[in-house]
Amino acid sequence: MFTGIIETLGRVTNLQREQDNLHITIASSIAAELKIDQSVSHNGVCLTVIAVANGVHTVTAIAETLNKTNIGLLKIGDAVNLERCMQLNARLDGHIVQGHVDQTAVCTHFKSLNGSWEYTFDYNPAYGNVTVEKGSVCVNGISLTVVNSKDSSFSVAIIPYTYEHTNLHEVREGTVVNLEFDIIGKYVARLTRR
Repeated sequence: MFTGIIETLGRVTNLQREQDNLHITIASSIAAELKIDQSVSHNGVCLTVIAVANGVHTVTAIAETLNKTNIGLLKIGDAVNLERCMQLNARLDGHIVQGHVDQTAVCTHFKSLNGSWEYTFDYNPAYGNVTVEKGSVCVNGISLTVVNSKDSSFSVAIIPYTYEHTNLHEVREGTVVNLEFDIIGKYVARLTRR
């Protein structure tokens, strides 16, 4: 369980294919604090730490993860949003995030405003996912508020802190991002379809 509040940015230092799996090694300021078997959100994808050494940690993404997320698009040097799992005695500053990506989306519009940024993302509505105005959505693991909700797209407004401390500063038109829709909204949508 996560909150969508990114702890730090990591950088991909190594990618290694093994059959249908991809082993990803990431350097970060929290690597020394990680433990093997720990769950960590990587761009919103919950992955298990399999190795830790010298300021880096390694995780493995299987074919299911690679097919449904942007993890398979990572290149050496790419920035990755990292968040360790939520502690039960901590405040829930973002929203409830499971680390289970629902689908990917494409950034279709990026606008730099006077002190903030606006992004628009298009996604395939055939999966039944929805957003609502002022509701929550998780983009690359970041808990964000929807400011413009449509049937197959939504926009978010980004404050300077989020822009500078996540990999959103590298997202432009055409960039593929991971989406996790609000868990409560998913249950409501499913119940209303019955």
